[in-house]
Amino acid sequence: MTDLDILEAVEHGEAQDVEFKSAKGGVPLSLYETYSAMANTQGGVIVLGVEQRGEDFSIERGLENAAQRRQDIWNTLNNRSKVSVNLLTDSDVTVVSVRERFVLAMRVPKAERRQRPVFISQNPLEGTFRRNHEGDYRCSVDEVRRMLADQQEETPDAQILPQFGWDDIDMESFRQYRQRFAVRAPDHPWLGLADPDFLCRLNGWRTDRQTGTEGLTVAGLLMFGKEQSITDPHAIPEFHVDYREIQEAKTRYIDRLNPDGTWNANLFQFYHRAILRLTRDLKIPFQLQDLSRVDDTPVHEALREALTNALIHADYRGTGGIVIIRKKERVEMENPGSLLISYEQLRRGGVSECRNKSLQRMFQMLGRGERMGSGIDTILRGWRSQNWQIPALDERVKPDRVVLTLPMLSLLPEEVLEVLRQRFGPRFEACSPQEVQALVTAHVEAFVSNERLQLMMETHPAELTRLLKRLVGEGLLEAQGHGRARTYVLPSQNVSDNLGSGSHNLGSESENLGSKGGNLGTASQVFVPLLGAEEISNLRSIAYPNGFRPHLIKREMRAAVLRVCQNAFRTAVQLGRILDRNPDGLRDSFLTPMVRERLLEPLYPASRHHAHQAYRATKTPFDASDDIATDDSARKNERSG
Repeated sequence: MTDLDILEAVEHGEAQDVEFKSAKGGVPLSLYETYSAMANTQGGVIVLGVEQRGEDFSIERGLENAAQRRQDIWNTLNNRSKVSVNLLTDSDVTVVSVRERFVLAMRVPKAERRQRPVFISQNPLEGTFRRNHEGDYRCSVDEVRRMLADQQEETPDAQILPQFGWDDIDMESFRQYRQRFAVRAPDHPWLGLADPDFLCRLNGWRTDRQTGTEGLTVAGLLMFGKEQSITDPHAIPEFHVDYREIQEAKTRYIDRLNPDGTWNANLFQFYHRAILRLTRDLKIPFQLQDLSRVDDTPVHEALREALTNALIHADYRGTGGIVIIRKKERVEMENPGSLLISYEQLRRGGVSECRNKSLQRMFQMLGRGERMGSGIDTILRGWRSQNWQIPALDERVKPDRVVLTLPMLSLLPEEVLEVLRQRFGPRFEACSPQEVQALVTAHVEAFVSNERLQLMMETHPAELTRLLKRLVGEGLLEAQGHGRARTYVLPSQNVSDNLGSGSHNLGSESENLGSKGGNLGTASQVFVPLLGAEEISNLRSIAYPNGFRPHLIKREMRAAVLRVCQNAFRTAVQLGRILDRNPDGLRDSFLTPMVRERLLEPLYPASRHHAHQAYRATKTPFDASDDIATDDSARKNERSG
């Protein structure tokens, strides 16, 4: 980092990829915890010589004996009894002069999968850290073990399952695969092979030459197996696949594909059923090629690539399974596991690291799944062909999940531009194209961040920080949250302002948020609309499908909250009116605990006590681990307990 980069970071506070430490009494132990955390996540920069005072940072004193501190760091990083691996080169640790004070900037790259976990001391189960928006945290034993599993040259799906064989394969799926393979490659020499030899070529059946063990591999079972065999306790009991199609204005699915006993839920069947659903409503422009109609588009190709990536990169022993959600204006794809390469490598392309190489091979033989690190390019090319907003990739922890969001909205929707013109007038007209994109993103997605803009523009992150700062200075954006969780939202405005037809109108009625909140009369533009009496009545019938009762057991109330919060953010006040409960009591007894348990997601994750906080369900009542019990005996048992 240069002196200007450091000053910029100090002014804006710590971020996900920047950490400040004062180092008054020497190099602190926490520096190596942060080193471990950054290396095991997405990398970052640690700056020594910056003091924190409340939420502000200062370089008044700088770093004493900077050269000696630099040597101390090198000594520790190269001591295997203190740090497991040194990822740095000389240029990664530099002493920088900032306003006649010295600081030390230490750039930490994301560790490669074979280097993770990066840990301190000598025990990875106790000395491994990772990074999230709340800071550095010590990894659980399961998280460490998954990183250790990712180290292996033999990928998890190549593991032999000696107790499983041909009786565990769904032969109909296997035959359909062979037929599709023959159509794609009619002259391929494998077509003449018997079934066992063909499965061996796909790495679905393997013999360990050292031990002589022979059998079906994890990949073979996942791709072609019978559902009950896949989820056997000795195989992949955590396996789960789920496709949901949701109508934005409703709270129930209009289509769902999950293991319900009506089909055999293996990866081959799930892929082909899900991709048909994902692409059936796409508007296909009429095109001719060699006098034949072309029904395939870059968007079709992008969706196939995205779905394949979710399946071949998933950690099938992780939490939550594969979840694909199709909405009118976006597609969301989630898979368990973490990214094996950095965001920077993803954007640059050309680097291929696959968690399940045997599954990758099986999909490649059908023409699916690039291997040269160009998968993200295929997805971006498809979305740019429609001038849609750039897809967003999010890596989450606790539990590890990778989420790809594919918006099907114009980069610059005319109705949104008109809303912003009416609201900001000449100030908006004077904005640069990059500033307009930032404001449009803040409007459509409820907030914007430096990281999000990096995916949309080929602009240096430091320049994006300055761009966002300019918009704040002009009163066009407001900074929200501090440090790692900093995002930017459209500024507060009175609800009587005309937001135009392109947004949810907050209306002229205000809702009292109680002693903890304030009043929606000055609410931020967060698109949580007020509810009319008819809508409240409809939502109450959804919350209480068996009829309203004044006294409910805990499970029933949690289920009611999840039903109402499906696909829409609801404030505590709205939920109080819908459920006929005190908003403060709901927040303390249900909403806050359900956020901790990841059953609900807050609209403002960086500010849990935000005046306009709202909540949306991450699971259906039927998916939630706290199963719903509505019978009289369960209610009686809980009350007596």
